[in-house]
Amino acid sequence: MTVENTGAGRRWGPITLTTEQDVALLIIDHPPVNASTAEVRAGLLAGIEAAGRDDMITAVVLIGAQRHFISGSDLREFSGPLPEPQLPAVIAAIEQCPKPVVAALAGATLGGGFELALGCDGRIALAGGTVGFPEVTLGMIPGAGGTQRTQRLVTPARTLELVTSGARIPVELAHDEGLVDEVVMSSLRDEAIRFARKLGGKRVLRALPVRTDPPGAVEEAARAALARGAARPAVVAAVGAVLTGTAVPVGRALAHERAAFNRLRTGTEAAAVRHLFFARTAVRKANRPSGNAEVGHVGVVGAGTMGAGIARALVEAGIAATVVDQAPEAADRAVDALRGTYERMTSSGRLSSDEAGRRLGLLSAGSGLRDLAAADLVIEAVYEDTDVKTDVLRQLENITAPDTTIATNTSYLDVDVLASALEEPSRLVGLHFFNPAHRSAVLEVVRGARSSDRTMDMALTIAHALRKLPIIAGVCDGFIGNRIYNAYRRQCELMVEEGAAPEQVDRVLEDFGFAMGPFAVSDMSGLDIAWRMRQRRAADRDPRERYPDIADQLCELGRLGQKTGNGWYHYEPGSRTPVPDSRVAELIDRSRRSKGIEPRTFTGPEIVDRALMAMANEAALLLADGIADRATDIDLMLTLAYGFPDHEGGITFWARGQDPAVLDRSQKRLGEATGWGFRPGRLSLLTAG
Repeated sequence: MTVENTGAGRRWGPITLTTEQDVALLIIDHPPVNASTAEVRAGLLAGIEAAGRDDMITAVVLIGAQRHFISGSDLREFSGPLPEPQLPAVIAAIEQCPKPVVAALAGATLGGGFELALGCDGRIALAGGTVGFPEVTLGMIPGAGGTQRTQRLVTPARTLELVTSGARIPVELAHDEGLVDEVVMSSLRDEAIRFARKLGGKRVLRALPVRTDPPGAVEEAARAALARGAARPAVVAAVGAVLTGTAVPVGRALAHERAAFNRLRTGTEAAAVRHLFFARTAVRKANRPSGNAEVGHVGVVGAGTMGAGIARALVEAGIAATVVDQAPEAADRAVDALRGTYERMTSSGRLSSDEAGRRLGLLSAGSGLRDLAAADLVIEAVYEDTDVKTDVLRQLENITAPDTTIATNTSYLDVDVLASALEEPSRLVGLHFFNPAHRSAVLEVVRGARSSDRTMDMALTIAHALRKLPIIAGVCDGFIGNRIYNAYRRQCELMVEEGAAPEQVDRVLEDFGFAMGPFAVSDMSGLDIAWRMRQRRAADRDPRERYPDIADQLCELGRLGQKTGNGWYHYEPGSRTPVPDSRVAELIDRSRRSKGIEPRTFTGPEIVDRALMAMANEAALLLADGIADRATDIDLMLTLAYGFPDHEGGITFWARGQDPAVLDRSQKRLGEATGWGFRPGRLSLLTAG
């Protein structure tokens, strides 16, 4: 690598070497977050070798130029052969350097960045930072000594927890546990130089013995990690790497770790998770607010589960919220309920009393819509009915200022129809929150035909303020998420009509990786929600369309899911565990007989193929209809809000991994099973790119 002499010192790409008397500083300047790239690693390697040769230098400090040390690896390098030099070579140079090398940590020091720090002779950190190994969440394991050097500072059991959870821990805790030598409040550069001078010599971690656990502790930690991680390949490999380190010489253990890292890095699961990572990056860039909109006070209309959840999300983000309801006492109850929640969190130590007081100070219950007149944004979360919502929206338009954005939290309704009830439809946007609203990671922003740029900017601004990923959808029945989920659920109900059992479908799809099966999900959310949607569509349903009616019959019997103790399953009082119910089996059998359906046996692969093909076909239709901006938006929506397994990368990523001829045959079988009205999507829209 070419060295450049500057006024500040010698420079190799993003690495600059300067000296402070007898201490060399290798300054890493690779914005925005100092990710490890081949250029960064080459510069570090050259700088370490140069400092090691300099007789005037007694110690070396690695430090970031801005807010971070090294935040982690550049994932763009991971899809193919890794460019040289690789991280183990840099760490080997640090260990072989005759001078002690100190890592000065700031910000988030994760993955390869933390492994680099552990390869140094000492670690000093600026308060407020974090360290951790997120590799398992990316379908991999640490590959540059993370599973080995760590267990020379903490026990193997604790190492297992760190590398299999992907958790970030504060540097203060890392210091308490011995992973960081010192934590300083300020002046990291000066403090790192001081620390390097006093270090007194080399402290190579790989030369130290593995720490010991109490008898049985590491085995129990391994069992817990495998259970917590559902024995995914990365978790299994991480457990194996840590245990290998307790049984063989360190060189062999490091080689085993590196081989496992490379095998997983180039595998399908890691590719799927990287796909989602880059998809999130693309959405954040494309749907970035302008920064011109300000949100200081938000009104929420409707104090039910969703309205109360939205209010909670707002105050926890530091935004004042006023909740109103047609029954003022309902708004009061919502505020009181949240107060009770925070009191319990405070008493259990999960929330400070000061923070609880701050949040509650931002929350108020209004007596009527006029209390929202000065709000910057108003979100209606009332009953999912067009007439009810349009009545509220008209009142809000008359009460609020002409430039106030009005949002509707609807799951299915036509935002353009709702907007047509307003004198100025450009003020309306859809904000589809997912339950629980204060914890969900995504916000579906529904762009109406008349939604103005200013209105959309306010929607993106509130999503950013709430730290939710904004995915923009066009107007259609169900938008992106619910439209695909309805197609999936319908095919699952048709399979039950044809001979599968609800518990079989749920089990097979959960084994595939879904967080819950469709029938368990219906029971959890309430069967009446989708029932109302189907009733609304009934008048327009063509009699030639195949229609599964079992869910309707369950609703007519008052079996609305967990809240009534019975739905597709039975639930014992106080329990959320689904129990197959013979009465449901009898109802299904009667429905089959009434339609002349002879039940048949379904295999697991057949269930998975049909359910996923239903989603893939609908995703292709969404893209053709212009409802989703990008195929990757669909993958994000399904993985973040609908329980689609991350390790499969979303439905479009899954489709790209299939043989096109196999997909075509699956789509043909889906059309034959669905019957009249089936609309085949153009699958090439999913597999392109």
